[in-house]
Amino acid sequence: MTDVAVWPLTIRARRPEDLDQCVDVLRQVRLVDGYPAKWPSDPKAWLDRRDFDQSWVAESTPGLIVGHVAVQNGREVTRLFVAPAARRLGVASAMLDHVSIWAGGRLILNVVDKPDSAAVAFYEGTGWRYTRTTTADWTGPRGEAVRLRHYVR
Repeated sequence: MTDVAVWPLTIRARRPEDLDQCVDVLRQVRLVDGYPAKWPSDPKAWLDRRDFDQSWVAESTPGLIVGHVAVQNGREVTRLFVAPAARRLGVASAMLDHVSIWAGGRLILNVVDKPDSAAVAFYEGTGWRYTRTTTADWTGPRGEAVRLRHYVR
């Protein structure tokens, strides 16, 4: 994906036919950021879990997906990512505002605790409050323990 004009941006419920494009965007994110920490053996299933309450995509023009987010347990943000070419244009903030309205307010999320994390800088710079750090119940790509920073908004 090259330069992207994201506005007007549409946040809408993700549809089954969106999954291939979401996986393509996730692959771009993985190359730039290393997210997810371990590439899933079935990335479509990783994005389309039955325990998600709802999933959305951000579309910059009809048919061009530039972001993804899901919610589980009523208010826990998960699987949030934005295409590298669409970053710093308000896509993540727009998706999180949409999710907040859907959830009726307070949201929680966690992010891998790594130095100079763009995700940590984004959350802390947009009003998310750090609450604690824990060890994940899963391991990193080399079997190492993964520390998670927890946030609330």
